Amino acid sequence: MTVRISSAEWKGTLKEGGGTVKLASGVYEGPYTFASRFESGPETNPEELVGAAHAGCFSMFLADVLATAGFPATFVQTRAHVHLTAGPTISLIELETEVKAPGLTEEGLAEHATTAKENCPVSKALAGPKVTLKATLVR
Repeated sequence: MTVRISSAEWKGTLKEGGGTVKLASGVYEGPYTFASRFESGPETNPEELVGAAHAGCFSMFLADVLATAGFPATFVQTRAHVHLTAGPTISLIELETEVKAPGLTEEGLAEHATTAKENCPVSKALAGPKVTLKATLVR
């Protein structure tokens, strides 16, 4: 079993305070604030990190699904739009993926992308919010 560790520290009140998120791998460490989460501050925020994790997981999973089906992808690029609404609640995650895979049809992409959306580990972990998908085949 693989265990991945991330950490966060927050100092101060919700609106005036600030924090840092850190990956144990050392690849990323950065600040986050009330403004970066609920307004338009320049720092990161948990939803952005969730989106990156989801996009990365989905892209890898879809690449494997396609290769297993006989359509190895030249590339899979995914964007995750994570909607934070009042509550606060993550109410929607919209995945948009572009795929280049020789021989793959639009119908095949839709089927394989749906399989990846339903089965990638991050999608399963995030089963609470609605997760939508838009898949585009690039020729």
